[in-house]
Amino acid sequence: MEHAHDDVPSNTIPIDSASKGVTDELSRARGALYGLAIGDALGMPTQMMSRDEVVSVFGPLLVDFEPAPSDHPIAEGMLAGRITDDTEQAILLAAQLIEGNGEVDIHHWANALIAWEEAMKAKGSLDLLGPSTKRAISALVAGGDPEEVGSRGDTNGAAMRITPVGIAVKSADLNELVANVAQASRLTHNTNVALAGAAAVAAAVSEGIDGSSMEVMINRACDAAVLGSRRGHWIAGADVALRIRWAIDLVHGLNAETVVNLLPILVGTSLATWESVPAAFAVASAFSDEPWLACRVAASLGGDSDTIAAMTGAIVGAFGGVDVFPTIARETVSRVNDLDLDEMAQQLLFLRNGHEQTAA
Repeated sequence: MEHAHDDVPSNTIPIDSASKGVTDELSRARGALYGLAIGDALGMPTQMMSRDEVVSVFGPLLVDFEPAPSDHPIAEGMLAGRITDDTEQAILLAAQLIEGNGEVDIHHWANALIAWEEAMKAKGSLDLLGPSTKRAISALVAGGDPEEVGSRGDTNGAAMRITPVGIAVKSADLNELVANVAQASRLTHNTNVALAGAAAVAAAVSEGIDGSSMEVMINRACDAAVLGSRRGHWIAGADVALRIRWAIDLVHGLNAETVVNLLPILVGTSLATWESVPAAFAVASAFSDEPWLACRVAASLGGDSDTIAAMTGAIVGAFGGVDVFPTIARETVSRVNDLDLDEMAQQLLFLRNGHEQTAA
């Protein structure tokens, strides 16, 4: 939600006086955050449903934001346009980056996640911490080693919330970007597979903000996934970089109806990083020129559709800029969730461009 300010805080980039390059950069940073929220909200009512169930309730392809079905096991009662843990935890991570001048303190991060879940419980929400995150934080609270508690985190929680790192860190030095991804993810997802997926999403977003083509974004994402796969604790899992390329090739040239039916049965749409991250890249690549359609396709997949659509939205939003999404869609997610993604984008770009945050 956009707000008027009499004075611009010293830790933001004024839109009116920005150069064209910074304006374009800002549009793409806003696009990544709005895309994340839009995809997430579109996928909210279809999460945990099979593809057949999605079709029976919503039709072959979602047209717009929908409320959750009355019998939904997690999202029951959630209004159309409501975001889920994907966007909320990305916002939490963005706040950690901004407050820490680009650094994520592992104990502060754990406390923020614990407080978030308690707030969700107080509201009666069933949309709580994922399995890897909950396991790691429980171990940390019990006195576990911060470098070890995330050693079994192989799900897509790190990838779903990593977009702020992609905005805040340039991708010119992929090793530096992946190091930042690992720092932000090691508490809960300190494994080769999870870090590969998170690194891929962060690199795609970062390259998009630099104005790169989708082909370059994908290539850099796969390179980052390889670097990410060399970090963390090894667990058995498919190669994320290779599966991203395979999934993209699989859907190349296909229409939306074919893609949305093919991905769940061949690539998979589960919480597993090696399924959901390649699925998101496949949709983003296939419909990079139609970002609203890309988000709707991803949200119609079923399975972990809110996360897949959130990652898809972040990638295509970073590629095309904020105006590629319908104004009404941006206004809806801002209003329903009381979000101020515009200022957050400015603050993350402030970090990206080498400035330390100062109190407003």
